[in-house]
Parts: sequence; structure tokens; C-alpha cells
Amino acid sequence: MDHSGHGMTMDLPPFTLGRGLQWSADPFFLVACLVGLALYGWGVLRLRRRGDAWPVGRTIAFAVGVLSIGLVMCTKLNDYGMIMFSVHMVQHMIISMLSPILILLGAPVTLALRALPPASRGRKGPREVLLMFLHSRYMRIITHPAFTIPLFIASLYALYFTPIFDFLMGSKTGHIAMMVHFLAVGVVFFWPIMGVDPGPSRPGYLMRMLELFAGMPFHAFFGIALMMASTPLVETFRNPPASLGIDALSDQNAAGGIAWAFSEIPSVLVLIALLFQWYRSEQRHAKRTDRAADRDGDKELEAYNAYLASLNARGR
Repeated sequence: MDHSGHGMTMDLPPFTLGRGLQWSADPFFLVACLVGLALYGWGVLRLRRRGDAWPVGRTIAFAVGVLSIGLVMCTKLNDYGMIMFSVHMVQHMIISMLSPILILLGAPVTLALRALPPASRGRKGPREVLLMFLHSRYMRIITHPAFTIPLFIASLYALYFTPIFDFLMGSKTGHIAMMVHFLAVGVVFFWPIMGVDPGPSRPGYLMRMLELFAGMPFHAFFGIALMMASTPLVETFRNPPASLGIDALSDQNAAGGIAWAFSEIPSVLVLIALLFQWYRSEQRHAKRTDRAADRDGDKELEAYNAYLASLNARGR
């Protein structure tokens, strides 16, 4: 795939939403999306066949999350994203901040643990390997706020404001690797905060909210920096093809506006999910407390009746 900035050109007509949504599949992401949907569907069917329920909402969330990846990587949005900073930023925001949230709400790890058969005694199957990975030291490190928040920030500043971005955009493999990186960063950032899957021990809900809002200001500042810049900052998008009829600086300002505005949408989604999880957790705790109180009350009543019975026996 050709793009400007590296001695290559791609002539596309001026961008419109209709053109952007035309089919133009990247083989890697097309296969990955189809495999992801097929494996998830297999897990749901396996549970249904043995009579176990699986929430429809989780299935919908996962499917929409995977389809959102397909939307930005298997349409002409991907082609325009190679030569237009604004379209690339739409890709980046969706694949790093919207797709991971929806996929995590689908609880794919929980589904895998329930659907995969346990290995025979003394052996390790896929389910056992997955459990080992979830409880490994490596997992504790990559989901710790001291790792996830700096990584989330560095994926913006260290990538776009250094030659790394131009290097990755210079080849199809580099571009795919960058998009996979965006998705992975989103998953490890949001998983400890709002993921419903099992994993390393999570902090309380208040601390999770603080983790969420710790990274968002840097995201907004990044967008503002792009909007306020007086010259194009990224070499790849410095000389857009004349066929697009756009100005590089104006397009960069639009990219900054997209980055700045988009940071609000995932924050609200995650906050709603967190508050709902917190409410459900409090409800479960209250039910457990009530059941314990009922059991204690029954024991006290039994003890009191036994005491009365013993007094009665003595009186006789």
C-alpha cells in the first residue's frame, strides 16, 4: 500500500464517509476478526448445548467490538488513514479506546474458561495454560497501573512525536504492527479498570476510577498540541496527495480535535460500566450479609428454644 512521505503515492478521491466505508479488507485483520468471532461463537454454543446460560449482552458487546476493528481496518478508512492524519486518528481512537472496552465487556476469557474442557489429571490443556497465564507474575506486571498508564501515554507522545511513527508507516507490516499495538495497549489499560474477566487482583472501585482519569488528561493535551501546532508535526502526513484537495496543517488540526474529543466517550462508557459493577457488587454483598444474619438469627432462636426446654425440664 502506498502513501506519501516515503517516496510513494496513493491517488484517492477526496474523502467522504461513503467512500471511507467501502470494502477494502486488510487480510491480517479480516482473518483475525473472523477467527475471533468464530471462537467466541463456538464457546457460546458449547455452553448452550450443555444447558448453561451466557448473557446475550456480553455476546453483543464482543461482536460489536470485533466489528468495530473490522470497520476501521477492512474498509477504505484504512486506505485513507495511510495518507490523511484525521482518518488515521479515527482508526487509532476506535481501535485503542472503543474496541477494547467492548471486547472486554464481552468477557472472552471467562467464556474460554467455562467452555474449554479441563485436562485429565497430571496434564495441562489450553484451559490450564490460560489459568497459569492469568495468575502469572507477567500478567501482574502488564496490568499494574505503574505499567499501563505510562504505556498508554507513551503510545501517543513517543510514537507520533518521534521518527518511530514514520518508520512503522513505511511498510504494511509496520502499519499492522502499530494497529495491533494500539489494540493491545487499550486492552491492558482498560482490563484492570473495568474488565469482567478474572485476572490479577484489582483495587477498589474508587481507585479504578482514579486510574481511568489519570491517563485521560494526557490524551486531551495530545489532541490540543496537534490542534495548536503551526506546522505539520508528522512527516508521513506532511505532503498529502493533490487528489485529496486537503491542507496538511488543517488535516492535522482535525486529527487533534478528534483525539481531544474522543477521550471523553470511552471515559463515560467505562465510568457507567464501573458504576454498574459497583452497584451489582454492593447488592451481592448485601444479600450475603442478609443470609448470614438470617443464619445467625436461626441459631440464636434454636439456642433460646433449647434454653427454654431445659428450664421446663428442670421445673418438672
